[in-house]
Amino acid sequence: MSDTEYSPEPEPEPAPEAVPAPKKKRQGKPMTDKQKTDLAKHMKQHKDLKDLSSSELKSHRMKMMVRMRKGMSIAAAHKDIKKV
Repeated sequence: MSDTEYSPEPEPEPAPEAVPAPKKKRQGKPMTDKQKTDLAKHMKQHKDLKDLSSSELKSHRMKMMVRMRKGMSIAAAHKDIKKV
C-alpha cells in the first residue's frame, strides 16, 4: 500500500457548546383571591350543567386561568375562548 491510497478519516468537528436559553416565567401576574373564587364558581356551573367531559373541563379551566392572569374578567375570558 502506498501512502497516497491511505486516507485517514477526518476528525469530527467538536460540537459547539450549546447554552440553553433560560425559560421565561409566565408573563401575567398571579391570580387574586377574588379571581380564584370567581373561576371556581364559573367551573362549578359547567360541572353542574355536565356540558363538558372531565378533560374538557380541565382544558377550559387552564384556558380561563391564562386569560385571567392577563387581566381579563370571567365574562371576557369565557367569550374569548368560545369564539376560538
